[in-house]
Amino acid sequence: MLERIRIVLIGTSHPGNIGGVARAMHNMGLADLALVAPRCDVITQDSISRASGADHLLHQATVHATLEEAVADCTLAVGASARSRTLPWPMISPRELAERLPGECQPENARVALVFGREDSGLTNAELQRCHAHVHIPTNADFSSLNLAAAVQVVAYECRMAWLSQADAPQVADDNDERATHEELERYFEHLERTLIAIEFHDPAQPRQLMARLRRLYLRARPEKMEMNILRGILSATEKSAKKSGTGSVNQENADKSA
Repeated sequence: MLERIRIVLIGTSHPGNIGGVARAMHNMGLADLALVAPRCDVITQDSISRASGADHLLHQATVHATLEEAVADCTLAVGASARSRTLPWPMISPRELAERLPGECQPENARVALVFGREDSGLTNAELQRCHAHVHIPTNADFSSLNLAAAVQVVAYECRMAWLSQADAPQVADDNDERATHEELERYFEHLERTLIAIEFHDPAQPRQLMARLRRLYLRARPEKMEMNILRGILSATEKSAKKSGTGSVNQENADKSA
C-alpha cells in the first residue's frame, strides 16, 4: 500500500522544506516524491542536511512542469487545504483519508497522490479542483499554519497507521473494474467542455462555474475505466449529432440555470 502513495509538492520555494519532507516520508515508509515546478534547487546542502539520511529520496524524486503531469497515472488525488473555498469540495481529515487507503490501493493500477501546495499560498483553486477530495488537518484555529514537512508528517503517519492495521487483515478481492486515472479524467473533462460548447449549453465567456461543478460531480463519482469509455462514447455521438443538425439544441437560458 505504501508503495502506491505519492507525495506531490507544488512550487516549493525552500530546499530545506523538500529535505524535511523526504525525511518525514522515509520515517513512515513512503518513497515516491514528485515535485511540480519547484522554485528552488532540489539538491542542496540544506536539503540534504534536512533529509537526515533520506537524501536518496531527493535524488530519485521526479520533477514535473504541471500537476496534471505529476498525477497523470493516479486513480485518486487528494489536495491538502487549510482554507474554505467558494465552491465546497469533499473534505476529509487525515485519519478519514487513511481509512480509505487500503481499498483505494488494492487494484493493480491504483496510485494515490497526496498533493501539498506552496509554503506561502498553498494550492490554487484550479489545482484543488483537480483533486477528488481535500484533506484538512484540524489544527488550533488561533495558530493553524503548519510547516510543509510537518503537514506531510501528519498525513504520512496516518497512512502508515492504516497500513499497519491492514498488514495482517485478509485481503478482499475487488470485483470492480479499474478506476479511471487522472489523465483519463482530464481528457474526459476536455471532451465534455468541447461538446457542451458545440451544443451551445456552455458559454466559455460566461462559465458560471459550470465546468467546476461538473468536475466536482465526476470526481466524487469515481468512474471506472469502462464507465469513462461509455461517457466518452456518448460525447462523441452528441458531437456527431450536433454537426448534422448544424446548431446546438439546448439554449443558453437552460445552461445558465444549470450553472
